[in-house]
Amino acid sequence: MTNSIPDHRTLPTTSKSISDRVNDQPRDPALPLYLNPQAEHLIDWFHITMRLTVMSQMAKGLSSRDNPTLATEVAEELTRLKWLLWHGNVFRALQTIEDLQIDLDNTEHPSPEQQKLLKVVTEFGGYIRANGAWIPNYGEKYRSGEAISSAFVESTVNQVVSKRMVKKQQMRWAPKSAHLLLQVRAKVLNGELAPAFQRWYPAFDVPAESAVAQELAA
Repeated sequence: MTNSIPDHRTLPTTSKSISDRVNDQPRDPALPLYLNPQAEHLIDWFHITMRLTVMSQMAKGLSSRDNPTLATEVAEELTRLKWLLWHGNVFRALQTIEDLQIDLDNTEHPSPEQQKLLKVVTEFGGYIRANGAWIPNYGEKYRSGEAISSAFVESTVNQVVSKRMVKKQQMRWAPKSAHLLLQVRAKVLNGELAPAFQRWYPAFDVPAESAVAQELAA
């Protein structure tokens, strides 16, 4: 089943949807409308599949005296879980997560690896439960050419920022300077920069909008 689920690095992107990017939690519902009136809010598939990949890697190291086949069983359930989430079946996915918790907790002598994976699975269940309303049918969207991941955008941003902040760069950004620059940019986007200057410098005169800007606003 996993062979038919595309790698997140090859996913198509369009402007039809906006993925969440703040600690994997849903943004303010008004934000997508501000960025794009036709925007649809959804959880980035990249975040889901990366968590599942981590759990799959952890499952390979499982060992149990009470259940010698535990690692194989957990791996199969994680594969099923990924398939269900890919198709937006949150209800069945949560049931599978509960099955995983039972399997990992249903041994008399749990190993440290088993306890660690149980904790991660439990946290993942809470994540899916809290964000279930924003989990669409990713497979259907992918086949329609719609965006389901912003992984390529994150990679580009990381490359740009890292290039500007490495020591070998002649004019590199310092962390403090980059942080201050982002604060200024946020003030500009929120229309708060001029009022801030007026608070700091009462005599500051806000420039009138140009005729072109007024026409565009109209």
